[in-house]
Amino acid sequence: MPGGSKYRGPPEALELYTQTVNASRSESVVKGAKNPYTSRNGHMFSFLDIEGGMALRLSDELREEFLSAYGGGPVIQYGSVMQGYVSVPDNLLGNTDELTAWFMKSYNWIGTLEPKPTRK
Repeated sequence: MPGGSKYRGPPEALELYTQTVNASRSESVVKGAKNPYTSRNGHMFSFLDIEGGMALRLSDELREEFLSAYGGGPVIQYGSVMQGYVSVPDNLLGNTDELTAWFMKSYNWIGTLEPKPTRK
């Protein structure tokens, strides 16, 4: 079952998110039927929320650079701030080329973290 197959948010946001993932040079695929996300080595590094907002996980350095360039606020899910994530502004979500560059920065940085152990 493809990622996002049961997503109840805006279909255009899912389409733009999927385009960005597919345009990247990563081996990432959209996972999560209801809550689309990408992960590497057991670490989630991007996701799409029910309102159609995209979030990226970045290093402290990259997060500062991103916020300086695009603004955005904290990413809040289920009443908690998600540490290490930035909100992707709507105008950037619509710019696949520029967003893909940031997606790759996130993908490359997450690859430097120790893999999470599997639960098997």
